[in-house]
Amino acid sequence: MKLKVAVIGCGPSGITALKNLLDQGLDAVAFDRNEDVGGNWIYSENESHSSVFETTHIISSKTLSQYEDFTFDDFDPETADYPDHDTLRRYFQAYAHRFNLYPFIQFGTLVKHCERIDDKTWHIITEKDGIETTGKFTHLVVSNGHHWKPRYPEYPGNFEGEFLHSHNFKKATPFAGKRVLVIGGGNSACDVAVETSRVSKMTAISWRRGYQIVPKFFFGKPSDKIAEQSKWLPIKIRGFFNKILLKVMLGENSQYGLRPVTGPFGATHPTINDELLHKIRHGKVKPRLDIKRFDGKQVLFEDGKTEEYDTVIACTGYWLSHPFFDKNFIDYSEGSVPLYLKMFHPKYENLYFIGMFQPLGCIWPGAELQSKLMAQELIGNWKRPSSIQELCQKEVTNPHYQQVNSPRHTITVDYHLFVKALKKELPKGYVSKSPMSQPMNSTVPN
Repeated sequence: MKLKVAVIGCGPSGITALKNLLDQGLDAVAFDRNEDVGGNWIYSENESHSSVFETTHIISSKTLSQYEDFTFDDFDPETADYPDHDTLRRYFQAYAHRFNLYPFIQFGTLVKHCERIDDKTWHIITEKDGIETTGKFTHLVVSNGHHWKPRYPEYPGNFEGEFLHSHNFKKATPFAGKRVLVIGGGNSACDVAVETSRVSKMTAISWRRGYQIVPKFFFGKPSDKIAEQSKWLPIKIRGFFNKILLKVMLGENSQYGLRPVTGPFGATHPTINDELLHKIRHGKVKPRLDIKRFDGKQVLFEDGKTEEYDTVIACTGYWLSHPFFDKNFIDYSEGSVPLYLKMFHPKYENLYFIGMFQPLGCIWPGAELQSKLMAQELIGNWKRPSSIQELCQKEVTNPHYQQVNSPRHTITVDYHLFVKALKKELPKGYVSKSPMSQPMNSTVPN
């Protein structure tokens, strides 16, 4: 039977999924609620799907954050080592133009519900301009991202000042002259603390555990390029040397008043930030321990310190969310995520997840490889292992890193090992830089 594939989302993962399906002559259509491709990287000062803010730059370097089919040199050879959000938006839109993806995308369209009828049929309800449409597809590709539904912390008491999530933080200007408390130690938290400290009366950052701070450059090179040189080593040995290098270069967290790192390298996601430690030592950001309770505008910390704040910004991550599925069908918001190569479901062969993993590095190169493998299966050039259920469980019980038990760490992979595993399944010559000479006629569901 003729295959007909639906792709949910046109962010960095969705567009490479669509591109690689079309490369193989497959009938595919993508849906996105925005008006252009780019997903999370379409910055807006208004609250939206996007979680990037005014000064956001990528935290992995460009050479480890690009599609092989369309590199940053293909796009703009003068792209900075760490591009800003607008450069990335233009990069993704240039990718979509180069590979003639726009005729196959329905913008301004919300996917409301997906029901799997059998192993050859999906019924998908979409909504555009208030009008619902039901389409019938053979396969479904989920690429809706995992940085859009905020996860809020819970503490005893009530905070009576301004309380928001980093998802709603767009720029530092509104916090001028305010006393700001940032919760979290990840990349967003440290960036928000640095940015607000430029204009606030006082900025503090609260950690409940120690985080490994990694600068963007070592010896004049991007830090991930330096780390890449040891990718051939086992993870534990690699992590050991990484910790020694960071200790030599930066010292211990305690020297900055921050909680110490108690686990091995990779037990939590390393935080890539050049400015936090500088701001702390210059008195612009105050390190604080975990919050014990709120009382009006007063915040009591676990060491007994009490301070008053005007604003609390929770940089506490996001839920894995697929609101278009019934919860009794698939719900990865809590617990493990048993997917082979983070994309193949153990039971449903006509369902794929693209980009639903969190590497110690960038998502898009892995998403591109996942998309190529998906397309190879759909055209019959690759067959999934018969032991896929056991392989799914093995990925859960034997992750690349033994991380702390938190919702953020259910989909972590090592960038280099994950990319290597995907490339092992692909044929030689998998890179495809040539756009289709003529766009095919896209199929719009009736």
